[in-house]
Amino acid sequence: MVNPWRGEVALVVNGEPCVMRLTLGALAGLEVALAEPSMIALVERFEQSRFSSADVLALLKAGLTGAGFKDAAQALDHAEIEGGPMTAARAAAELIARTFVVPEP
Repeated sequence: MVNPWRGEVALVVNGEPCVMRLTLGALAGLEVALAEPSMIALVERFEQSRFSSADVLALLKAGLTGAGFKDAAQALDHAEIEGGPMTAARAAAELIARTFVVPEP
């Protein structure tokens, strides 16, 4: 079960339910991986639909890493994400949104 107040988002990877969240460290790594100068620029990139599948994958990897999954980077490179690329993109967008917006009660 995910906790939206912690910024958590669910994703099913290789048939296993996973919880993702972006910690400050995961966000810093994501800025470097996506060559963005700030968190605001990173958010704007996704809000303006200027992202690629590689960006979505980097975001999911950061979310899994932030949630404590070891080897998330290698595991996702060849993983099957339930729902395919569209579900992955939705989960990435939700992860960004939950990180920077407080959920409604």
